[in-house]
Amino acid sequence: MSKLRITFLGTGTSQGVPRIGCGCAVCLSPDPRDKRSRCSLFVESESLNWVVDTGADFRSQCLRHKVEQVDAAVFTHAHADHIMGFDDLRPFCRSGNALPVYGSAHTLGELERIFAFAFNPRERFPTYLHPESRIVSGVFSLGEVELTPLPLPHGRMTSFGYLLKVGGESLFAYLTDCKSVPPEVEEAVAGVRHLAIDALRARPHPTHLSIGEALEVIERVRPGAAWLTHLCHEHLHADLEKSLPEGVRVAYDGLALEL
Repeated sequence: MSKLRITFLGTGTSQGVPRIGCGCAVCLSPDPRDKRSRCSLFVESESLNWVVDTGADFRSQCLRHKVEQVDAAVFTHAHADHIMGFDDLRPFCRSGNALPVYGSAHTLGELERIFAFAFNPRERFPTYLHPESRIVSGVFSLGEVELTPLPLPHGRMTSFGYLLKVGGESLFAYLTDCKSVPPEVEEAVAGVRHLAIDALRARPHPTHLSIGEALEVIERVRPGAAWLTHLCHEHLHADLEKSLPEGVRVAYDGLALEL
């Protein structure tokens, strides 16, 4: 197989698309690429499989995209749309094995608070979720893949993006949920083969990159290809893609990259 296969399980904002009760053109669109569940990634390497974030749609995403093996979970931050499917990691602990869970100290602290039943051995049955917290403080590895955490400003908190390398080659960078990309992060991901980046909407937002701001980052980073993600319901996939510069595309649920 390729060095990495990355599947976008979800590419939508916190309320997903379509939004409940909304009758806009995007929410009513028959284009399957306009059905955007909460953001999550599934990464398959030669030796391990893992997910990045487990939002409220995680169970249905796993069923839809036939995710049958998860060896670890990596988290960007602890906002509800990125963690509320955490207990749906349970099927991947059927044998009672511990599942490594990676994130910042703050993120893991929030997971341990919200999902105390999973982290408390007194309340845990043998076949329940058995998470094992691993605080990310620097570069770490999952199998042959080296992950570099990339701190990103996201309102009053810090979100982690991640740069994935295999054999020293920068293959994929994931920069979701951020208002800006610090110069040191741009330098770290410069020239990466694929860049996925937060691009909530055209209008400015206080905690997320707008589409224009994301394009400015892409212009400076110059990846081989760029993918806009974490989109709300203000842009039809087909129309937005027509307006983008060469090399920039709109990610969609089920998009798989072979790297």
